[in-house]
Amino acid sequence: MLFDKLIHYLKLDKQEFLFQFNSHPNYPSALAFSDTLNFMGVRNDAYELDKEYWDELPEEFIAIVDNSFSLVKKAGAQYAVYSDKAKTLNKEELHQQSTDFVLLFEKDQTESRPAISYQPFIYALFAIVLIFSLITRAWYETAFIAFSLAGVYISLEIFNQKFGNPSPVIGSICGETAGNQTVNSCNKIISQDKTSILGLKFSDFSLIYFTGMTILALFLPDTSLLIKGLTFVSLIAIGYSIYIQAFVEKTFCRVCLLIISILVIQLITVLFFFGNTPFTIQAALLSLLLWAGIFLMVLYLNNTLGEKEKLQKSNTKNLRFKRNYDLFKRELLENEKVIFTDQETFSLGSREPKLRISIVSNPYCGFCKDAHAIMENLLKRYSADISVQMRFNYSAEQQNPKLTRLISDFMYAYQNRPEQEFLHLIDYWFETKDEEKAHRKSGAPDESEDLSLLAALSAENRNAGLNFTPIILINGYQFPDKYDREDIYYFIDELTEDEEIS
Repeated sequence: MLFDKLIHYLKLDKQEFLFQFNSHPNYPSALAFSDTLNFMGVRNDAYELDKEYWDELPEEFIAIVDNSFSLVKKAGAQYAVYSDKAKTLNKEELHQQSTDFVLLFEKDQTESRPAISYQPFIYALFAIVLIFSLITRAWYETAFIAFSLAGVYISLEIFNQKFGNPSPVIGSICGETAGNQTVNSCNKIISQDKTSILGLKFSDFSLIYFTGMTILALFLPDTSLLIKGLTFVSLIAIGYSIYIQAFVEKTFCRVCLLIISILVIQLITVLFFFGNTPFTIQAALLSLLLWAGIFLMVLYLNNTLGEKEKLQKSNTKNLRFKRNYDLFKRELLENEKVIFTDQETFSLGSREPKLRISIVSNPYCGFCKDAHAIMENLLKRYSADISVQMRFNYSAEQQNPKLTRLISDFMYAYQNRPEQEFLHLIDYWFETKDEEKAHRKSGAPDESEDLSLLAALSAENRNAGLNFTPIILINGYQFPDKYDREDIYYFIDELTEDEEIS
């Protein structure tokens, strides 16, 4: 299921989105899609809405068009639909091709970090090689290098696609069937290739060949005889590829034919333009080392990426189990509920929350920084539905003047500053761990605040056995030890809707 245009429009990290979507317990349902958008910061509400009411929808919404989640934008009497490809439909066509599912969304201001791509580096490297060739080589040698680089690029796209990263380039060359690149003839031939030499497929040797030929061509004319010999050897690969397409699979792969065309053009270029230079043992040994190095590099990348893909698939399956809300709820309710008398001191967020989250922490606790960051993120996303109480462990009997001064600064900022400034002070403390800087930032007077409320709150923590930090409690139930603290993001929507919990 592809929705590249939709993900791009919402400015989401594609790999992160697909990972979260695929690992959802209800994948590939509309619920999984909606929850993933929420998790990525795109707040949304899903509805089953009869088509007669679609005219009342906003200018932009998400629907299931041709069995694919799609962004729909009104454009006068027409509708622009973005999924894996963009298309324009009239109202009747949209209604016929869509289900009644609609999803209304609102994008948060914070945008996801874009995924790192290898392509800019590849383009820069190709540009350097071509500029060098244009300056130092004859036109036919430059043309040979350019076609080799084209072969490298196409082979890289095939290599990358083998590990679950659909290539727009391969898709545009081969043509996609009903928006699904996995069933076109190119992918069928490439994925069903039975060739395997140390785990490398026939298409992998295309990458090795073109990379080697590009490097050899940079040392022309000394390597012209070796290049001639290798281009003639490529006739074997051409014949094998045509045989597989014509007689085994009985379908032709456009990208395979494109690679064959490049090989044929290079063969013609070598026959008519390349001269003969004396064969040297040194050149042969260097070429042998070159091909061995490229082979080992591709073999290493193939094995490493293959293992990574296996681990990712296994992790995805495990996460579907781990993110099952019923299992999480059972673990949560197994803990004895803690009832706090004081739920107001250092309480932030909604005044009438569906969910009360408490964090027991200590300003000098190293792990508390990340736990507080999670609470702050939850407050940003769900400020209307949850409250978060920071329950600092503090006792006057400890006779720690630095801790007393710091807690007093926190109390002053909480009572006299806006909520956001108080949160910034907490962040600032965990970043600097400098009491004097925190004191100046709080704006508190030198006299200490009345900390009796906090002392009583800390006593409640101790009486409940909440001595270690950080501890997160959800409506009095301690967050299960079997889950990571970050996992709370997966369940927060269901927790706020669960009447038994809230």
